[in-house]
Amino acid sequence: METKIVKIDKEDFKKEDLLGASQILKDGGVVAFPTETVYGLGANGLDEMAVKKIYKAKGRPSDNPLILHIGEVDQLDSLVEEIPDIAFRCIDKFWPGPLTIILKRSHKIPDIITAGLDSVAIRMPEEPIARELINLASLPIAAPSANLSGRPSPTSGAHVIEDMIGKIDVIIDGGDTGIGLESTVLDLSGDRPMILRPGGVSYEELKKIIPHVIEDRANLESKEIPKSPGQKYRHYAPKAEMIVFQGETEDIVKTINERIGKYIYEGKKIGVMATDETQDRYSKGIIKTLGTRKDKRSIATKLFKVLREFDELNVDIILSEGVELDDIGKAIMNRMMKASGGNIVNC
Repeated sequence: METKIVKIDKEDFKKEDLLGASQILKDGGVVAFPTETVYGLGANGLDEMAVKKIYKAKGRPSDNPLILHIGEVDQLDSLVEEIPDIAFRCIDKFWPGPLTIILKRSHKIPDIITAGLDSVAIRMPEEPIARELINLASLPIAAPSANLSGRPSPTSGAHVIEDMIGKIDVIIDGGDTGIGLESTVLDLSGDRPMILRPGGVSYEELKKIIPHVIEDRANLESKEIPKSPGQKYRHYAPKAEMIVFQGETEDIVKTINERIGKYIYEGKKIGVMATDETQDRYSKGIIKTLGTRKDKRSIATKLFKVLREFDELNVDIILSEGVELDDIGKAIMNRMMKASGGNIVNC
């Protein structure tokens, strides 16, 4: 398949720039596009044959549900059975933005979107290119991250081209994404609001709107029937073995340095994921900083990018500093734990 690459300046584009891609979506094709979180791999969410092309391009298991993306709130009405007041409160506060809400699905949603569940995950992205594309297509767009299944999620057009060239119809290259981690997934389809996946909207932010919201403590474990993307399979994984070290910063640095010496003695090529505060404290290995601990959102933005850079450098093992679990730190640690396959060292 020949993949068309369309470069667009997210700060200066016209809707005409997206007409071709929107028509591809209407015709049942697959289009990769930027959102504020990561790049999405989009197809008509009401067309089962179109959605099957997403699974094929990604190599994604078909029992993993997808998120539907809408451009305007009124598009939600026909996709769900009802919208409870609590959902409206979240929509008013966080849409458009990096919050996915799970509600009871309507009869319009094909089983392939929900993996046979009676609920559906929906969000309205903030990224202008994504919103314009969805509205031009006049369709709810099913869109997981635009990477090969299991690989680090794509946060730039170059990442998508690396994974998807020759596999899909169009790649819209809008540069780098902003947040760098996928959306928070909030389940409002059950008896109690539950965060199934931490992401761009933090637990602390949601608790201000929903005081009784709880977190799914099992969101790093395999489940028979996942309600949210990212729950059942290993995700975000680099090619190399990865170990995450969590605890006090001083203890993390000391332990990583000890491991560096051990692995270099064994002849392994080491990559270290450090932070601005600690990068000068490692003297061996390939050192890359994720950002500053004073602003964890800087770390979120670079996490997947650095994992892909280590892939390109063919390191044998990645030693990563963990972060504190406040604010977006829970989302960062969730992705690190998934990427490492749960290979965590408590320092």
